Amino acid sequence: MTDITLYYGSGSPFAWRVQLALEHKALPYERRVLSFAAGDTRKPEFVALNPRHRVPTIVDGDFVLYESNAIVEYLDEAYPGRGAPLFPGDARRRALIRRLISETDDYFDQALDGIVDYAFAKDPAMRDEKAFAAGKAAVAENGALFAAAMQGDFLAGPLSAADFALYPLVAFLDRCRVKLPDFDGAALLPPPLAAWKARVEALPYLAATIPPHWQKKD
Repeated sequence: MTDITLYYGSGSPFAWRVQLALEHKALPYERRVLSFAAGDTRKPEFVALNPRHRVPTIVDGDFVLYESNAIVEYLDEAYPGRGAPLFPGDARRRALIRRLISETDDYFDQALDGIVDYAFAKDPAMRDEKAFAAGKAAVAENGALFAAAMQGDFLAGPLSAADFALYPLVAFLDRCRVKLPDFDGAALLPPPLAAWKARVEALPYLAATIPPHWQKKD
């Protein structure tokens, strides 16, 4: 088996879900960290792989693939004997997993924007208090919906691609405290979702996926 090459940006939640899938399946892979500030995603050698100049992108032998959800599903199907399946169960269970991923991308990600934009605003004087309040309300509302939909210890029952999609976004609530020390993102999560977060963080390979710059003080 040749190593898979993962092109990613440190801290990208969409790249993070791919890293979680690679670690879960114990697939050997080489990390290529791209700098957004340096314009690495627009350099010709990367655009040749991904004309949309986005991360994540993987190269597996002579196969190039981008878009995080497509990558995770490909890894699960291409390497079925590696780790528990990330789309387990019958057609209904797999459809539920895909629905939860869609809800993560279409609703939770957007809800989080108001909080992240406020925390990491380039000019703190331009912070939008109304957007911040709306973001907190939206995250709490969406968290409650995910908690109500849970069917076991994880979102869809057994650990699945849905958990790998949602977790990196939830983790950003903790990351916001770098800029907002008094912000209590954990308080926005209902108890079932807070317990779910702890279970994901107890996975033995989770530490290997945490963005390196998150592990030191900025």
